[in-house]
Amino acid sequence: MELSVESLETPALTKAHLAELLFEHIGLNKRESKDMIDAFFDLISDRLVEGNDVKISSFGNFQIRTKAPRPGRNPRTGEAIPIEARRVVTFHASHKLKDQIQGNDLAG
Repeated sequence: MELSVESLETPALTKAHLAELLFEHIGLNKRESKDMIDAFFDLISDRLVEGNDVKISSFGNFQIRTKAPRPGRNPRTGEAIPIEARRVVTFHASHKLKDQIQGNDLAG
């Protein structure tokens, strides 16, 4: 099944647009569509907050990385400021997604 997003007013695909696509193409009612999208992203967020990686086959991996503290600089004043250690999320696209983006796998 192919979902078309050509009717989007903005280039960004939002949760609301995803819910609308589920409503139009799958047949879920609007409330169920919104709840399903919210549950999907809540599940991903919860797993990342717990420190677990999220791997979505043929799409990519979301990973939690811990960045070490380091010296930084305020670009406006030039003043040295410490940057504390923190956890960040990184995304690495799968090879299949990278190929699709490059146009190497147009057949899907």
